[in-house]
Amino acid sequence: MMAPLLPRVAGRGRPWLDHRLVVEGIVWRYRTGALWRDVPERFGPWNTVFKRFDRWAKVGTWARVLAAVQGRADQLGSLDWVVSIDSSIARVHQHGATLSRGLRRIALIRAWNRLIMGLVGPVAG
Repeated sequence: MMAPLLPRVAGRGRPWLDHRLVVEGIVWRYRTGALWRDVPERFGPWNTVFKRFDRWAKVGTWARVLAAVQGRADQLGSLDWVVSIDSSIARVHQHGATLSRGLRRIALIRAWNRLIMGLVGPVAG
């Protein structure tokens, strides 16, 4: 179902790694919350997985895939359009308040990720 939405391999250069394998690597990375460099070698080189993810994000491939999956789920009646709003506040630790603007932003992102992972918990699988 997803294959027609992914870009076709064009050109005479080096053959691309299988799309399915790369998509599985991307899904693994987001399910675990790991760094790109920690993507297992069975999904191909981590840099290949990241570059494909980044390239497809820039050209809108992921938006098309999401729209298609949501449309199909809605047709089957298995999509629930309930929206949840969270008003949580993530603040940087007191020792991070004197950091430069860029480092402060990174600290806030990490604090937010810790908060979200604490609420959701580890994903089994």
